[in-house]
Amino acid sequence: MDLSQKDNLLLAIKEEVIACQKCELYKTRILPVVGQGNHDAEIMFIGEAPGASEDKTGVPFCGSAGQVLNQLLASVGIKREEVYIANILKDRPPGNREPAAEDIAACTPYLLRQIAAIEPKIIATLGNYATHFILEKFGVAESSLGISRLRGKKLAARDPLTQKSYIIIPLYHPAVAVYNSQQLDTLKEDFQILALQLKET
Repeated sequence: MDLSQKDNLLLAIKEEVIACQKCELYKTRILPVVGQGNHDAEIMFIGEAPGASEDKTGVPFCGSAGQVLNQLLASVGIKREEVYIANILKDRPPGNREPAAEDIAACTPYLLRQIAAIEPKIIATLGNYATHFILEKFGVAESSLGISRLRGKKLAARDPLTQKSYIIIPLYHPAVAVYNSQQLDTLKEDFQILALQLKET
């Protein structure tokens, strides 16, 4: 798929998300956070849901967790504009509550279409919710394991709908280093695995 086709597909998804009323979250959001980055990215990051800063700006990972993500990318020489960043939810859950099953069911079809359009080589899932959703959706046997057992592993997966193959690398959510700075070194180690995989693909 050429870049202009990707651009058109992703623009269509963005317009659908802006107009979406499939779950209750649209009633409390300020701005949807559709996703941002390189439409031809080799790495796609998938987080959980927008927070307060993201809700105000429409930009994913622009708050404190985003600052950690930027630091982690810089630590392995990857530029933020080279990757694509999205979440399993496009709207902020009220009070930053955890994603509900109905939220995930309503929102994730957009995400799966974004993945299919961008065709990244690597999907880096950030945290338990994103990891569980992507691994389960792509039929990876380890989907029931928690992020502490999966972090930094390289898992081969195939999208059952498009038959495209991906390497999935689960990672701790950058927010863990916001609350516990000692976790930053662990995250940096895992990002080294991500950078090495990028060189190999």
